[in-house]
Amino acid sequence: MSAQSLEGITLESLLTRLVEHYGWEGLGRRIDINCFQKDPSIKSSLKFLRRTPWAREQVEKLYLDTRFTNQSD
Repeated sequence: MSAQSLEGITLESLLTRLVEHYGWEGLGRRIDINCFQKDPSIKSSLKFLRRTPWAREQVEKLYLDTRFTNQSD
C-alpha cells in the first residue's frame, strides 16, 4: 500500500515537504531521531534515513498521514 502511495516521490522531496510543513522542531517532536533535533539539515537527514530503514519507514508513514494544505507537488 505505502509503496504505491509513494511511487515517484524521492526521499529528498518527501523530507523537504515535511520540513516545509512542520519545520525541523515539529518534525523532531513527531519522530524522535537526532538528525531532526540536533543541527538538522536535509543532507544529514537523508544520509541517516537511507541507512536506517526503521526511521525511513516512520518518515514515509508521517508523509502519508499528513494532510498538506498546499498540494502543489
